[in-house]
Amino acid sequence: MAVPQRQWGTTPSISWTPPTEKEILQNEELTDELKRQGQYEAPSETEKKQALLIQLQKIAVEFVKHVCRKNNLPQSIIDSAGGRICTYGSYRLGAYAPGSDIDTLVVAPRHVTRDDFFEHMPSILERMLPPGAIEEMKPVPEAYVPIIKLVISGTDFDLNFTRLAISSVPFELDVKDTNLLRGLDDRELRALNGPRVADELMHLVPQKKTFRTALRAIKLWAQRRAIYGNIVGFPGGVAWGMLVARVCQLYPQATGSVIVMKFFRIIGRWNWPQPILLKESEDHPIQARVWNPRIYPTDKYHLMPIITPAYPAMCATHNIGPTTKKIIIQELERGGDITDKISFGKLQWKDLFNKHTYFTKDYKYYLRIISGSTSKDAQASWSGFVESKVRLLVQSLESQGSIAVARLFNKGFTREHRCTDENERTAVLHGEMQYQAANVKTETTDTIKDPLHNAVAQGGADATAMTNGNGQITQDGTEPHGFYTTTYYIGIELAQDSTKKLDVSEQSRDWKEQQCRAAGYEEGRNFLNITATRSYDLPLDVFALGEERPTRAKKKTAIKKAPVPGQKRSLDHNGMEVWRAIAAAELTKSIPTVSKERRHADARCRIRLRLRMTSNDLE
Repeated sequence: MAVPQRQWGTTPSISWTPPTEKEILQNEELTDELKRQGQYEAPSETEKKQALLIQLQKIAVEFVKHVCRKNNLPQSIIDSAGGRICTYGSYRLGAYAPGSDIDTLVVAPRHVTRDDFFEHMPSILERMLPPGAIEEMKPVPEAYVPIIKLVISGTDFDLNFTRLAISSVPFELDVKDTNLLRGLDDRELRALNGPRVADELMHLVPQKKTFRTALRAIKLWAQRRAIYGNIVGFPGGVAWGMLVARVCQLYPQATGSVIVMKFFRIIGRWNWPQPILLKESEDHPIQARVWNPRIYPTDKYHLMPIITPAYPAMCATHNIGPTTKKIIIQELERGGDITDKISFGKLQWKDLFNKHTYFTKDYKYYLRIISGSTSKDAQASWSGFVESKVRLLVQSLESQGSIAVARLFNKGFTREHRCTDENERTAVLHGEMQYQAANVKTETTDTIKDPLHNAVAQGGADATAMTNGNGQITQDGTEPHGFYTTTYYIGIELAQDSTKKLDVSEQSRDWKEQQCRAAGYEEGRNFLNITATRSYDLPLDVFALGEERPTRAKKKTAIKKAPVPGQKRSLDHNGMEVWRAIAAAELTKSIPTVSKERRHADARCRIRLRLRMTSNDLE
């Protein structure tokens, strides 16, 4: 009699077929390619991280004891109080690249508070770690997810904190135990949710090694295709992990390469908004809010719901909008076509990981959202706030009938400028690059990993005070005349049945005014502007090495036909001849004192701006 096979997930598996020799070879080829792409770190680095986590575990126990002694608790309570370090995110899932942060949670008993964590943990870290080991330590206590940003011996840690409503936290504590959620406030529940989701996810996959290989591949693919990042409306690392885990459940004995190949077809043709679930939802006496579109109306509007497996179940992809959904499905279809060819030997795995063409090919028109501040710290928080709100502008643009696609690039570009007066700052806010500091390299927000920026971006400014500098040399490296900007790009694709006249000034102005009414905005120190540009006018620093900026197409010289007497002048399909004539006439009337050549240049400029998108009202 056959032994019944375990059901992984909410439905029976599609196939239990063991891998073939060809699939095993393809998996080895995928692993080799991931190594060539730098997705595996050296064993010595792994051992180093493990040693640092052991040190942090000892520090966590000492921190709890220190607070207990400070509160004059009995020695018996001090001895049994415990304390534990838990990891979550990519590190816990085992699919992290070299140089990745380690998301770490300090779990303490009930008599240790978050205030204690930020007051005492920094000094204990300095005392217990070797001299010089701490290269950076920056507490961000008022963030949506309060953390201490820590760099120890070249390894980045995001150190979070939560306390449980129990008197002792032993090392062997199982965070998946739902009873631990009793008595926690929202911040504590949010913090504990990270390791609970990661642990539950790993518990729900049939083969951990297969899952990790496939997840490394899918994360690299998503990052290369610029469809990675929850804040800007794409799935984040954990969401991609849950998608991969679901495919693993459907093919429990498959290799990592097979999971990747199945992934694109299964997820790309999923019947959205049917949710992705790794397990059936569960109830609990604490009655926390769980994702349920039958009870909560807002949950009905989630376009691609991917639901976390740990109680309370939440939607990890609530920021996905119509455009990002469309882009994700397009990329999944493209990935499926490539892996089909890989399966038949027509392409190689490296072809799957080719970089996006967002700036080089995909769009002709772009909006630039430029935030700026007079100090580095002020800009870190202000740019984080703007990043958390840009998707609202995208949603507004999506309702514009003339726009088929409004796609936000998933990274911001940070630049440093030297501006001696307001006119120079205004020029920078309109996209001019001549005041950029020559000795400071443009970087993207994902490589800088500024803790203040990330903290504000994750939660808007609801719980984070946006700090401002004083414009002089400060501890954050601000220099006199320094002006610091972060630019986000929205690629615009016009609808096929639309005219080329497109005006988004109203949506842009309303969004800008809304952000500038935020509590943390300070006039004269924080700045925001939206401008339009074309692909051939993009700054060179958005292009990677080897990429070329698009060039402006040369106009074809039309052969003019002699007009037929009495015949009305014909229009092209967009009515552009009449539009050019009207625009030129209006400008001629409005600029009577300048030369004929200047009037013609201004007319061409005005037409060009109207064709891109009108932005003159934003100045």
